[in-house]
Amino acid sequence: MVSSFSKALQSGRFVVTSEVAPPKGTDLEKMIHHIELLRDKVDAVNITDHQSSVMRFPSLGGALMVKELGGEPILQMTCRDRNRMALEADLLFAASRGINNVLCLTGDSIILGDHKEAKAVFDLDSSQLLAAIRQMEKGLDLGGNKLEGTVSFCAGAIVTPEANPIEPQLLKFEKKIEAGAEFIQTQAVYDLDNFKKFMNYARQFPVKILAGIILLTSAPMARFMNKNVAGVNVPQDLIDEMASAPKGRAIEKGIEIAGRMIKRLHDEKMCDGVHIMAIGREELVPDIMSKAGLI
Repeated sequence: MVSSFSKALQSGRFVVTSEVAPPKGTDLEKMIHHIELLRDKVDAVNITDHQSSVMRFPSLGGALMVKELGGEPILQMTCRDRNRMALEADLLFAASRGINNVLCLTGDSIILGDHKEAKAVFDLDSSQLLAAIRQMEKGLDLGGNKLEGTVSFCAGAIVTPEANPIEPQLLKFEKKIEAGAEFIQTQAVYDLDNFKKFMNYARQFPVKILAGIILLTSAPMARFMNKNVAGVNVPQDLIDEMASAPKGRAIEKGIEIAGRMIKRLHDEKMCDGVHIMAIGREELVPDIMSKAGLI
């Protein structure tokens, strides 16, 4: 079955996705609110999978909720926490419930999270998970055993265009495409001139690229990301622009910057769409889209 997200990617129009982080617990009210807010405004909603190695309500449960609420889910799957059997089983369950989009991730290091005593698995990496999905679509599990019933997924992965050096990322990018990635969702980009250079390289491959846009909420946040988040580089002029915002108006400035960047990506046909990350402020995604002229 071809997902509506896959159809959007193939349509040639500018695609917009966003993401919702599940709660740390069973109070799903906020997550439901964000899903209901986004489901009719974006082409698909990612549900993060223990992002930053912090234990939360499962991505699979969140993706099922998006589906139940009438949205189009993208299931995020990290290889950090499950071996190949568990990953395959989750894929079978997802397919049986009409969840047909998967973002394959290797996963952040355990030491970044809140369960530092946990044992990381990493039985597969994201490229191997992509290959596993394509093998399952042919009716076989990773043990070479025949499956009863088929699966079909629009599967993707990530790339970090602002990594320095960039060469290891380009090698991983090509490996993921060879393994069967249909779309690539980038880590946050802020230097669009540099991103354009990456896209000049990426356009030689048959894959759709969604530029990652993280909402800046303050100048200190931007400085923190530059110091602590690998592959993220917020240019000094954007930090200065955030710092110049009147007291209490930094969020508005961040929305303005994100909207401006998305508009340029759209108008210059730089990539195939965007993935908007509001980091707990998902209610602001429609405002960002409005500033970008998308709604």
